[in-house]
This record gives sequence, C-alpha cells and structure tokens, in this order.
Amino acid sequence: MTMDALVRLRNATMRYGERVVFDALDLDIVPGEFLAVLGPNGAGKTTLLKVLLGQAKVTEGSVTVAANEIGYVPQQHAFDRDLPLRGRDLVRLGLDGQRPGLPWTSRGTRLRIDRALDAVGAGQYGHSPMGRLSGGEQQRLRIAQALVTEPELLLCDEPLLSLDLAQQAIVSALIDERRRVANTAVVFVTHEINPVQPYVDRVLYLVGGRWAVGAPEEVLTGDRLSELYGTHIDVLKVHGRTIVVGSDDNHHHV
Repeated sequence: MTMDALVRLRNATMRYGERVVFDALDLDIVPGEFLAVLGPNGAGKTTLLKVLLGQAKVTEGSVTVAANEIGYVPQQHAFDRDLPLRGRDLVRLGLDGQRPGLPWTSRGTRLRIDRALDAVGAGQYGHSPMGRLSGGEQQRLRIAQALVTEPELLLCDEPLLSLDLAQQAIVSALIDERRRVANTAVVFVTHEINPVQPYVDRVLYLVGGRWAVGAPEEVLTGDRLSELYGTHIDVLKVHGRTIVVGSDDNHHHV
C-alpha cells in the first residue's frame, strides 16, 4: 500500500443488477501520476469517475479519496451559439457553480480565473461567448474550469472526443503540464491512448467486469488483452501508434 496515495480502492466491486462493471478492483493513485483508463464502451470507465467524485458508491469494497480539491473535465457537450455564457463565466463556475444567484466577483477570484485561463493559453478568448468558440477552444476552457481550484486530483472524462489530432495533442500536453508543474494526479478516461501515451505512467484497462493495471507495455499486449476479452486479440504498433485488432471486429486505437 502506498502511504501517500490520493486514491485507494480495495476490493472495489460495482454491480448494476446482474451486470458486473468491475470486480475486486485494487488500485492506488499517487500524486503526480498519470493514469489512463481504457476499455470498450460500457466497460465502466465513466462509472469509475463517478465513484471517485462521490456520485456513485461501490457495491462492495472500499474507496478512499484523500485529495482536498478535485478537478473534473466532463465529456464534451455542445453549447448553443447564442448562449451568453462567456469563457470566464464558465471558469468561474468551477469556484462558485453551486452557489445560488450571480455571485459578486472579488479581485482574488478574478486573479484565480486569470491564472487558470493563462495556464491553458485561453486568456485571449475568455470574454468570448462559449457557443462561438471551436471545440478545442471550448475544451481549453473546460480544463481551466477544472484547474481554477488548484486540484490535487484531476479527473478527465474523454477530453479528446470530437477534437482533431492537432487539438488532441495540445489538450493532452496542457493536462500533462499541470501534472508536472503542480504534482497533480491525473485520471484520464479515453478511447484513444496514442495522444497521451508519452505522458502515461500506468494504464487501467476495464472490460467485461475484468481489469488489468500496470505500465502500458505490460497491459497493452496481445496476451494480456486476450485474457481480459476472453478471445484472441492482437496489439500492433504502426508508426508509433498502438492499434488493437480483435478476432471478430474491426481494428481500433486504444
């Protein structure tokens, strides 16, 4: 057991009726670690984040989250083009989103928002309406919102969806920079490991209630994934990218 772990799961099991999402999961996440959570649709990746956020409880076992502040980057959703919410307003919701009414913004709050915007290179469009920004610009602001409380733990739910390859690389690098500068632990749910593979310390792969955790080169192998899926799986390296090929489906990136 790691004494300074921010997150500790022991024998953590999640069931929905007869369906087992993950079974007897043991996992420690330490400060400064970059953990990628992989697996097919419905494997329980988002459910795990809900558990860490306190929005869901495991059926069995224990979950301890020792982080004083948690940042959360949710899955992307489209903003109405005419929504008057500015980039700065979205970031401020990370500080006072649970308070009723329109809070008065103190100088200290404005400075924190400015720092968060600058950290992700979004200062130039902080006053722009969210609905008029590109997907990559919106995602920078979501990351700024997650960072404005200076979290010890950053949870990211598919933050690369709908972004082109260039924007995926930028967003991944921004999150890793936060990890390196502030020793923030990152839990990064994704279908696509390739943009973050240079930064990943460990992988947690979930499928069919089973799981494997370890360094990418230990988990992302044909033998290990064949064991998890219960069918033959090949893992190919093509031009530096990792591609998983199943016996009964088309190839896909992980």
